[in-house]
Amino acid sequence: MVTPILFLAVAAWAIAQALKMVISVVVYRKVDWSYLFTGGGMPSSHSALVCACAASIGVTEGIDQPIFALAVVLAFIVMYDAANVRKETGEQAKILNYIMKNWDEYRPELFAEELKELIGHTPLQVAAGAVLGVLVGVLGALLLL
Repeated sequence: MVTPILFLAVAAWAIAQALKMVISVVVYRKVDWSYLFTGGGMPSSHSALVCACAASIGVTEGIDQPIFALAVVLAFIVMYDAANVRKETGEQAKILNYIMKNWDEYRPELFAEELKELIGHTPLQVAAGAVLGVLVGVLGALLLL
């Protein structure tokens, strides 16, 4: 049996991925199925996943337990990475893609494909994912108890 904590974490991730597609339809007026399985975008599914896990651990095990502290620390590391390291990697990919598109000489095979630019998150996207994750984690854990 899947533990409720794991179920809620995965549920928060799935909801965030689905919301990305809905937001894409509303903003760009087109259905882009890749949003169901890709990283980056609004809201952060990484943040939703780890925050739902931490929140549901806090509700089920107690916020005074070491496992809750571990989950919170893990959540902060993942959210920091999403908003900083991965965001910078995406910005670098934009520059490299521009260089490759404007390269007048022979393009080495190494640069045959464009680099993925949407891999990180803005702080707002991370915060939205965190809020979604906490809501799913807390409400889900309370309903499953």
